[in-house]
Amino acid sequence: MKSDPLPQQGRDAGILASAGRPGAAPTLARRVGAKLLHELRSALPPTIFFFVGFNFIVLTTNLLVADYATAVSNFMLATLGALVVGKAVITANAMPFLTRFDRAPLILPILFKTAVYWVAVFFARLAERFVHFALVDGHPPGEFATYLVSTFSWTRFVAISLWILVLFLIYVTATEFSQLFGPAEMRRLLFAYRPSELQLNRRQRARELMRLNRLADDHAVDEFRDPRSAAHRELVDIVERLARAPKLKL
Repeated sequence: MKSDPLPQQGRDAGILASAGRPGAAPTLARRVGAKLLHELRSALPPTIFFFVGFNFIVLTTNLLVADYATAVSNFMLATLGALVVGKAVITANAMPFLTRFDRAPLILPILFKTAVYWVAVFFARLAERFVHFALVDGHPPGEFATYLVSTFSWTRFVAISLWILVLFLIYVTATEFSQLFGPAEMRRLLFAYRPSELQLNRRQRARELMRLNRLADDHAVDEFRDPRSAAHRELVDIVERLARAPKLKL
């Protein structure tokens, strides 16, 4: 026997009761926590990379001017700069047009993403300078344009921007190759494979793939489906040679 449906008022009360359950707030907190953790993980690689890069630039620059008893920068500013870059990378990654050239030859996404990241960091550094000018130094915000024209050290700003451009080019290139091969494969390429074994395996596979390409051009699909045909036997031989190719040692 079917039970009578709940009245609309009873259903609304049930919905409100379920929304007010103790588990609802922890679920929302977990989602927010997972989102924040994802953002932090996204910002961690560029932040670490630019932390090392900026501090290396500061170290070498201070060593060059050490004879003049002058320090042109410090490690705290380099660390803050790395944090600004990490935040700018998160902002740029949220832009939908960043993947516009992902299916193009690799040089295009590398140059495009480098330019986008560099522009994002450029404006982020100006915004950081504005906050310091207005809040820390206590100047009126309307005088910021005059400060940029008359007092601001554009030569130092441009020099750092050029270094950021070079570092971004290195970072994006490494990131694109890592996404292309996969992080695990990149680790094996860098730390496990021997160059001689890698080159030999690559040449053998290239020859077999070229034979497979010529075979596909010379024969129809029906010939490959027929186990008695010569095309089918040659196809099986090529696949077996590819499968039996020497595996790379780990």
